[in-house]
Amino acid sequence: MNRINESVPQEFILLGFSDRPWLELPLFVVFLISYILTILGNLAIIVVSRLDSKLHTPMYFFLTNLSLLDLCYTTSTVPQMLVNICSIRKVISYGGCVAQLFISLALGSTECLLLAVMSFDRFVAICWPLRYSVIMHQRLCLQLAAISWVSGFSNSVLQSTLTLQMPLCGHKEVDHFLCEVPALLKLSCVDTTANEAELFFISVLFLLIPVTLILISYACIVQAVLRIKSVEGRRKAFGICGSHLIVVSLFYGTAIYMYLQPPSPASKDQGKMVSLFYGIITPMLNPLIYTLRNKDVKGAFKRLIARIFLIKK
Repeated sequence: MNRINESVPQEFILLGFSDRPWLELPLFVVFLISYILTILGNLAIIVVSRLDSKLHTPMYFFLTNLSLLDLCYTTSTVPQMLVNICSIRKVISYGGCVAQLFISLALGSTECLLLAVMSFDRFVAICWPLRYSVIMHQRLCLQLAAISWVSGFSNSVLQSTLTLQMPLCGHKEVDHFLCEVPALLKLSCVDTTANEAELFFISVLFLLIPVTLILISYACIVQAVLRIKSVEGRRKAFGICGSHLIVVSLFYGTAIYMYLQPPSPASKDQGKMVSLFYGIITPMLNPLIYTLRNKDVKGAFKRLIARIFLIKK
């Protein structure tokens, strides 16, 4: 029993880029600005999508879910990063590490599936426009969203449990900014081949299969758009789908690099930067991408601002 207790530290030291102290101030500024923009941008999309009746459609229902995911994900990681950058002892409690691992993994897994669901919604809207309202009814939208959330959290329960069961033998220095599965596996003092194989298999299920379905959906969408005779219709279809495709590329590209590449000491710092990109920069860019390229959202913002000014008068 004593050996087991000794193998579980009371806290972890998050090394991050502590070997490069000159990076701490620039990183703090970038993290803080990104976090503020992420909170404001995603909250704005959630509020506008709920208040504007013209956005009460399946597309914006799923976009609201995505904004909520990004909001919760960054809140589970960035505040702790900001505290550690300003602290001499860059630590996180064992309980805090477990919570961060579970929440970030659950939300990240959910987003993998939700982006695939959003591409299916666009596929139906463009390829079968006359049947769109019949196929994408409210019950199906709720079911698809629920499946994404439940699957994501179920995956997190499985992976978190397997990771936390690995004996650490007193090791507590995590060479990362946050508690992630690959970083925690490196602390184990036993063979982790089985865990790495399981992580690779789950990553294929949650990354490669959804991105393959997304690519197939967009191949069909491109064919359908090219058959549209109206130039304005083509432009609108490509504009809506282009926003989603940019988000998909940013998220899946960095996540696949992080979880499906073979472990290599040379790629250690690259892995940290990639993790920061999909964990901080991508959630910040999502609201900008969807608002700058979407006339419906920009119009909803203008109507909301006009309504606020009318109330004040």
